[in-house]
Amino acid sequence: MKKPEASPVLDALIEEVGGLRAALVELADKAVGSAEAIHPHYRDSARNLVHYLSLRQHDLRPLQARLAELGLSSLGRSEPHVLASVDAVLGVLHRLAGREAPAPAGPAPFGFEAGTHLLTGHTEALLGETPVGRNVRIMVTMPGEAAFDYQLVHDLLAGGMNCMRINCAHDEPGAWLRMIEHLRRAEQALKRRCKVLMDLAGPKLRTGPVAPGPQVKKVRPQRDAFGRVTAPARLWLHASEAAEPPSEADASLPVAEDWLRHLAEGDRVVFEDAGGRTRRLEIVEIGPGYAWGLCANTAYLAPGTVLRREGGHGKHRETRVGELPAQEGSLLLHQGDLLLLTPDDEPGEAATHDRAGRLLTPAHIGCTLPQVFADVRAGDSVWLDDGRIGGTVEKVNRAGLHVRIARARQRGEKLRADKGINLPDSPLQLPALTEQDRDDLRFIVEHADMVAMSFANSVEDVEALTAEIARLGRGTPAIVLKIETRRGFDHLPSMLLAAMRSAACGVMIARGDLAVECGYERLAEVQEEMLWICEAAHVPVIWATQVLETLAKEGIPSRAEITDAAMGHRAECVMLNKGPHILRAVQTLDDILHRMRRHQDKKRPMLRQLHLASAFTAAASP
Repeated sequence: MKKPEASPVLDALIEEVGGLRAALVELADKAVGSAEAIHPHYRDSARNLVHYLSLRQHDLRPLQARLAELGLSSLGRSEPHVLASVDAVLGVLHRLAGREAPAPAGPAPFGFEAGTHLLTGHTEALLGETPVGRNVRIMVTMPGEAAFDYQLVHDLLAGGMNCMRINCAHDEPGAWLRMIEHLRRAEQALKRRCKVLMDLAGPKLRTGPVAPGPQVKKVRPQRDAFGRVTAPARLWLHASEAAEPPSEADASLPVAEDWLRHLAEGDRVVFEDAGGRTRRLEIVEIGPGYAWGLCANTAYLAPGTVLRREGGHGKHRETRVGELPAQEGSLLLHQGDLLLLTPDDEPGEAATHDRAGRLLTPAHIGCTLPQVFADVRAGDSVWLDDGRIGGTVEKVNRAGLHVRIARARQRGEKLRADKGINLPDSPLQLPALTEQDRDDLRFIVEHADMVAMSFANSVEDVEALTAEIARLGRGTPAIVLKIETRRGFDHLPSMLLAAMRSAACGVMIARGDLAVECGYERLAEVQEEMLWICEAAHVPVIWATQVLETLAKEGIPSRAEITDAAMGHRAECVMLNKGPHILRAVQTLDDILHRMRRHQDKKRPMLRQLHLASAFTAAASP
């Protein structure tokens, strides 16, 4: 057989790929070394992660194109076994050049299958056994009623739930314990296992209280497309000490008990509403301490509104509406408005203007963690309420942060209390664990399989959590890093190496806050990078936030969120949030993940037989 002639192209490729290999081995030796601190389960994974980071510090696209021209692997699916992938390419290049590949320097790489097996093993250690028919687990956030409704928990487990998530920002330890007890009972009944993840609330920045709105209640009848009344508004008139109003009531109006006793079915009650319009009620039902009235016109009712029984006389002819609950307070903000974020808990109030429309005082609202103001500078961006409202800090002083609103819908956006505040440009110096987190950890270490660390931003944050768990000394739940800030994303590789000191760990892509922090236009790119990095580390990923949200809340999914749920197949677990239709959402996600298993495995397409191709071939055959 004729020896292949020397090829400058092959020689250049061998030199380039060989240089890449030497660089990634060198970086792994420096960054990981003997890896004494790394848990034995993750020592190979830690080196593979550093290999991948070394590989991806270069623009590999020109090299990929040249390798593809030769029909060789372009290293595009090397994440779980980087060194083995590079060595395979080098070996083929040397054979094409007609010479033996030299013995590789550095530690022997694990094979292609070993990398995949490591990720599988780490996933089972964190999230439990692989479900039948799909590779991806389903995690479900528990609603408050799960503490009192065993059947709900049972049905979720039967429908496909593999992990129960309890958010420590809601409910309390007694409720959490009942949720877990319901799960353990359902596990016994269904002969299934289910992991428990508990989510620390973390140092969440939120808006403070807002002054309540007016005590006014708007009622309106239902109308058809032509404006004709199809169902009048239903008003429940009751004595002040009456029980909770029925759910079908459009309004609940407290009135004098003596006046109620003199009402009769068929009576008509006239009143002038808060807008000065005359309106009427028809009394259709009388009961002990209450009456039902129907109103065929839109009306605004306020405390003190006089209700007058038509045709009546004497002292029981009239009554006044009693106190009504105030509307939830809000600040209406438009583009160009000035908003003051204050360091106190004074209720927020709208802007005030003089008669000429000139601004007297800007709208203001408090912040739950005012200590962050020291880390904010003029020019930093501010996002409010999951990115619905955005602006820029114009100045910082004793009064607070002066924010010029730049993003809001044309008709304005309402800002309410307890809404998230994101400061993506500001290097916030917040504690890794709040005092509330430390209290909650006492429960978590005894009852949960996993603890999710909200707003994980640095190696120091990870170390603080592991140190607190060790100090408590009652259990060792696996650590899940919730990546929901730009800083957390930037520090993900180093935080993974810190988390690998434990026997099991994972990452949650918290796409809500992450989208606000990194920009919605970058979310797809950012979540892809996180999937690649975690696969290289053999660390399982939880795909979270707004998966099938419309389905869970309203009962009907959007086309976009079905596609999004299918993309979740590239993670090891998909998380669903609570909603009235959560059981249907679990069943739908279970079906999607079963179907996607036949088509996709991480970044690798699975080329099963296509019915379209078979049908075309059959039709084209003579």
